[in-house]
Amino acid sequence: MEQAVIRKNHQLSLPPGLLKRLDLQPGQTFICIVKGDVISLVPKRDLQSLRGLLKGANIENYRDRDERV
Repeated sequence: MEQAVIRKNHQLSLPPGLLKRLDLQPGQTFICIVKGDVISLVPKRDLQSLRGLLKGANIENYRDRDERV
C-alpha cells in the first residue's frame, strides 16, 4: 500500500510509483469526493478526452428508470 504525505504548506505529496502507474501529471486538477473518512481524488477530464468512451456500447435491453425494480 502506497502512502501520501500532507506537507506543512498543505500540499499533498503522492508517491512516484503511483504517479507513474496512473499517468498523473504536475498541475493536473482533481475532484475531491468525501464519503465518511474516505477521500477519493478523481482526475478532472475535459469533455474532449471523453469522446469515444462509450463507442461500441450495447444499448440493447436498456431499461429506463421507471422499469427498474
